Amino acid sequence: MKPDMFKKPVTVLVGLGFPTRVRTVMDAYRHLSEWPASQRDAAHAIALKACSAALRGEIEAETARGTFAAFAERHDLL
Repeated sequence: MKPDMFKKPVTVLVGLGFPTRVRTVMDAYRHLSEWPASQRDAAHAIALKACSAALRGEIEAETARGTFAAFAERHDLL
């Protein structure tokens, strides 16, 4: 397993409600980077920082997954 892979993917709704699986820290980081600037909040900032730290190897991928899942839940994407 790659070090940035999540043990269990996070399934989020994108576009017009189509489910997609976020399987890696890079996938989560990409999703967060594409989030509209006008809708960014503290949960977004925390998840983005966690993903960035995980990509640098400073924290575990599962920690970043938890913050991304919390962001997704807060924005009704799960």
